[in-house]
Amino acid sequence: MLDLRGDPIELTAALVDIPSESRDEARIADEVAAALRAQTSGFEIIRNGNAVLARTHRNRPTRVLLAGHLDTVPVADNLPSRLEGGELHGCGTADMKAGDAVFLHLAATVAEPAHDLTLVFYDCEEIDSAANGLGRIERELPDWLAADVAILGEPTAGWIEAGCQGTLRLVVSTTGTRAHSARSWLGDNAIHKLGAVLDRLASYQARSVDIDGCVYREGLSAVRVDGGVAGNVIPDAASVTVNYRFAPDRSLTEALQHVHDVLDGLDVHIEQVDAAAGALPGLSQPAAKALVEATGGQFRAKYGWTDVSRFAALGIPAVNYGPGDPNLAHRRDERVPVERITAAADMLRRYLSS
Repeated sequence: MLDLRGDPIELTAALVDIPSESRDEARIADEVAAALRAQTSGFEIIRNGNAVLARTHRNRPTRVLLAGHLDTVPVADNLPSRLEGGELHGCGTADMKAGDAVFLHLAATVAEPAHDLTLVFYDCEEIDSAANGLGRIERELPDWLAADVAILGEPTAGWIEAGCQGTLRLVVSTTGTRAHSARSWLGDNAIHKLGAVLDRLASYQARSVDIDGCVYREGLSAVRVDGGVAGNVIPDAASVTVNYRFAPDRSLTEALQHVHDVLDGLDVHIEQVDAAAGALPGLSQPAAKALVEATGGQFRAKYGWTDVSRFAALGIPAVNYGPGDPNLAHRRDERVPVERITAAADMLRRYLSS
């Protein structure tokens, strides 16, 4: 059984050694649920699909929600975990089993927290937002997400990373006329038409936006190109997939309009295939402000989309805080400095106890 009361570094390694790619979280959810039931007291514990939820009912004046996803990206020959040079290596170490381990350890070892606690360990965060387990919990068990502040254990290298960028994924398509490549003048090459789209993207000047002292850098990028029929055929269809990461001062509607404006005048069809709104920092809210103070005032903008957006939409201040380094997430050499696991556990213990 997972040892929640022992060293959170060892607990991180134990979680990493349970493979849990998206849609394959049943085993790790089983083990997390069993450990919580056996090693904590005062928690109501339930299972929702491959998510595990636990909460206290101590009538404290405030409630803090600790949330983390159990899934990882596909393994890249980086399991089992290994400890080397003060760093724990392995798939999911940074994103975000180190954060999960800290939350589980605190649930079992903070005997008298100053706040009521809710823990949410969920599935399918690393794939399309429609499959996200936190979204399912919001639909099926909304009362479990009520809190005064939510902390997601996403990798932040020990900083408070406030809010998050929005994300928009679009397929930009061109059409032409198919022909034999020996008689190319009889055709209309759809791939060639993508050149104008790529030129617009390559010359795009992204914004940097300062919101509450957090600077969000945007990006509009081609992430996939599709097209071609055969080595002797002029293609009549081609497409480029575009990902727009935008600052949270823009809504989804405004972000979509911005991409249309960038590509205005081109003979293309634009189809939205995935979208998620960003989240404003919300650091002026009392519960979030106290958390920033507990970390010594270290905060910055979150690059990338995280589930803080879901909490922001519910009116709940939410931040990202975890021991992992976001620059190492999803890499073959993914790793986390073990001292950051200890530091995160110590900081959150002070915050939850005060």
